[in-house]
Amino acid sequence: MSSLERTPPYLQVVAALKAKIVSGELAHGDALPSVRELAAEYGISTATAQKVHRTLKAEGLAEARQGAATTVSTRRTLHRTAADRLESALSTGRIYADGEYAVITGADLTTPPEWVADLLGIEDGGPALRRQRVTHNRDAEPVSASTSWFSAELAETVPALLLRERIVGGTPSAIEAATGRRAVASEEASTADAATPEHANLLGVATGAPVLLSRNVYVDAQGETVEVGESVAPAGRWRVHQN
Repeated sequence: MSSLERTPPYLQVVAALKAKIVSGELAHGDALPSVRELAAEYGISTATAQKVHRTLKAEGLAEARQGAATTVSTRRTLHRTAADRLESALSTGRIYADGEYAVITGADLTTPPEWVADLLGIEDGGPALRRQRVTHNRDAEPVSASTSWFSAELAETVPALLLRERIVGGTPSAIEAATGRRAVASEEASTADAATPEHANLLGVATGAPVLLSRNVYVDAQGETVEVGESVAPAGRWRVHQN
């Protein structure tokens, strides 16, 4: 018996709806399928469909108002991973979900941390290209702060990387257009930690507040590193992963 077959039916439907929310197919404010619609579409009972709605509400991914449909809610609860953003950039040409936007806070050539230099193959204290940003939701609240690192050679082939401006279609698409190198996979590691004073300032939380720290690597078809990133997000935002 597969792990999917062992998963309760309501959780299978919850996972399917979460995947649609992460991809942007279901955006903030969109109506979720009704209990009857879920029952018909997924072949489940109305009681099971009601449990799907209750689970999404409990996780902060849906909300219901009296006399109105249950709608998607992602402004304060959903954290999109590096893998989510890569898939979105390559499939839709968009990095951010509806209502999200990024402010580029830094773009320069500088000495990277040792772990970044190792992944990019930089030796003897050489420079790397760094881009820093803070992502906000439609309420102008910061939802994450991140730094992307690239080989310094990209400063010449993709000069937009050194500008404090958003790149339409995202950095993966810009690099592919200029170099032919396509990021096809990502690996991400995360840990819980306490916000540093810098994190607190960027995210609008208290120093020492719980945060999620992540490090990710984008690689091309040859397994070569295209981008190395690190990000921090406040507590209380769900990550969703679907195989």
